[in-house]
Amino acid sequence: MTQDPGTTSPAAAPAEATRERRSPLDAVHRAAGASFTDFAGWQMPVRYSSDLAEHHAVRTTSGLFDLSHMGEIVLIGPDAAAALDYALAGRLSAIEIGQAKYSLLLADDGGIIDDLVVYRTGDDRFMVVANASNAAVVADELRTRAAGFDTIVSDESDDIALIALQGPDARAVLLETPGFGAEGPGNDEEDFDARIAALKYYRAFPATFEGQPVLVARTGYTGEDGFELYVAPEHAPTLWAALVETGGPRVTLCGLASRDTLRLEAGMPLYGHELGRDILPVQAGLGRVVAHAKEGEFVGRAATAEGPADDARVLVGLTTEGRRAPRADYEVYDGGGADAALVGVVTSGALSPTLGHPVAMAFVAPTAVEAGGLHVDVRGTRIAATVVALPFYKRTS
Repeated sequence: MTQDPGTTSPAAAPAEATRERRSPLDAVHRAAGASFTDFAGWQMPVRYSSDLAEHHAVRTTSGLFDLSHMGEIVLIGPDAAAALDYALAGRLSAIEIGQAKYSLLLADDGGIIDDLVVYRTGDDRFMVVANASNAAVVADELRTRAAGFDTIVSDESDDIALIALQGPDARAVLLETPGFGAEGPGNDEEDFDARIAALKYYRAFPATFEGQPVLVARTGYTGEDGFELYVAPEHAPTLWAALVETGGPRVTLCGLASRDTLRLEAGMPLYGHELGRDILPVQAGLGRVVAHAKEGEFVGRAATAEGPADDARVLVGLTTEGRRAPRADYEVYDGGGADAALVGVVTSGALSPTLGHPVAMAFVAPTAVEAGGLHVDVRGTRIAATVVALPFYKRTS
């Protein structure tokens, strides 16, 4: 999951809905010369130098991202786990304190309202991280679905900033940055280093930075190892500056454009592209995320158990030769001739900076995938495309 680059037209919405929002790191980004774009009503850095340089930095050293526009919704209470088991497609009651889980918020018809990461931060406390464009919807849906359960649902998005350090040097930079301590009796760097060394993928632990609470997580959305740091907004600039100063040339400031090509290479879906309300999880390759084996009812159970129609399009990876990359909304045909049938549409695509050739994800009719011979219409030219397994890129260490 990640930011959804949706925008709202001022002419089509009241002023309240179009209020421009800024990250607590906004002044830092502007001082660093960032270029900005609108992401779901937020002014966020799209790049600092070049998309290519920032992309390569994450693959070779490390990149620092501001993700403070993401939503954080907290559930607290004896029935918090049970409420989430009903509200979401996964079995959240099964995760341990300090564990995270990728899950889906489904509609009654099985369509995907949002994809989420859920952290269990206490026996009766969970934090749900939602895409920026869906944060308010997710909070409202969770409140509605939690009615009748002994739990309180709070949208704490405005009280939490999110910084992500991604790349092969991320762990070393984090360990070298002074000021961190593990929450607990010792609360010192030695304890923090030990916790980082033991931290597995999709795990998190409470820490401190210069005495202030920080949740340190190891999830990521780039295909590289890395860490997410959840901190109070007023302390985010100090933490950001410390990571930059410690990392030096090993830390590159990165915008959301490079984050998009990184996640595409890693085959990770983006809401509004590979995920949406008209898409069932199995179509997007996320059938395993839906826990039909769990006891009790959950929203979307019947629809996802029935599944899509036999001819419903499925998500595939595509590669093409040359330098002309398929882009979102480009049409996919079952041949290169004028009589070829339209069988699909590209959802995301780019010239892969790491691999050096075009890659794309597309929804395509299953019969066409089996038959092969696919072509993508790239600005009027039919270019042959090969169906490949996702991800396109996978780190080796």
